[in-house]
Amino acid sequence: MALRLRFPAPATIWRAFFFAAVAAVPGWAAAPGGGMPELAQVGKPNEVEAARILEQFRRAGVAGQFFFEFVFRTLPRRGEERVFPGRLWGGRATEGSVFRVELDDPAGPQRLLIRNGVNGTVWRWRDGKVEELDLAASLTPLVAGGEISAFDLQMPFLYWPEARLEKITRVFGRPSYAYHFAAPPPVQDRQLGIGAARAYLDTQFNALMQTELLGPSGRVVKTFSLISLKKVGDQHIPRQADYRNEATRDKTRFEVTAAALQLRLPAAAFA
Repeated sequence: MALRLRFPAPATIWRAFFFAAVAAVPGWAAAPGGGMPELAQVGKPNEVEAARILEQFRRAGVAGQFFFEFVFRTLPRRGEERVFPGRLWGGRATEGSVFRVELDDPAGPQRLLIRNGVNGTVWRWRDGKVEELDLAASLTPLVAGGEISAFDLQMPFLYWPEARLEKITRVFGRPSYAYHFAAPPPVQDRQLGIGAARAYLDTQFNALMQTELLGPSGRVVKTFSLISLKKVGDQHIPRQADYRNEATRDKTRFEVTAAALQLRLPAAAFA
């Protein structure tokens, strides 16, 4: 299905915009302020250019600090849909993006602090305790019956060193760079069923269109798909994304229901 892009009147704050379901950081990258990045080109980039494109994507994202209200909507193939509201504050640190997430869960509210980059880390507060999540814990779904984990929100594979551009292909009808990230030995040695990951970057927008988490055999075990974007002011932010378990076909939809951009958050927000 084609990516749905909307272009409303410029605004720096987008509030209480609720959606019906449509048929996606985060890869929370979006076109930065001041115009579109120069990513599109004819033909497959060479190795040097491919590395430059990937590094530019890593540095991109929603400009400045921002706030999202969102819901996790679990959509199992069998069983009832459940909705978990939450809030997300985002910005950038020296090595990469940083997010603070608060998630409302009947089993107990939880808070996450997610730092991306080469030395990315995830901390979680729950039941009055703070813990640093190891890889196995970060792969565990955040809510019962859901498919979104801290690993999915962090996407640490975008910083794995063994990255190569495979091809230019189409995702949701849009040309995208397909990058393959081989899992480093510490990840493979944990025997958690991760062999590699693949990420599809839109050639025009600095947007992560889709990712695939691959098992040791190369089979896709989990997919992230950006369903739609929303233009706020001069940049795009994610509007909806699906996380799907390819074995069970269950999925969880991430929906942004309100957003505020260009904020000045206190340092303690990401401490």
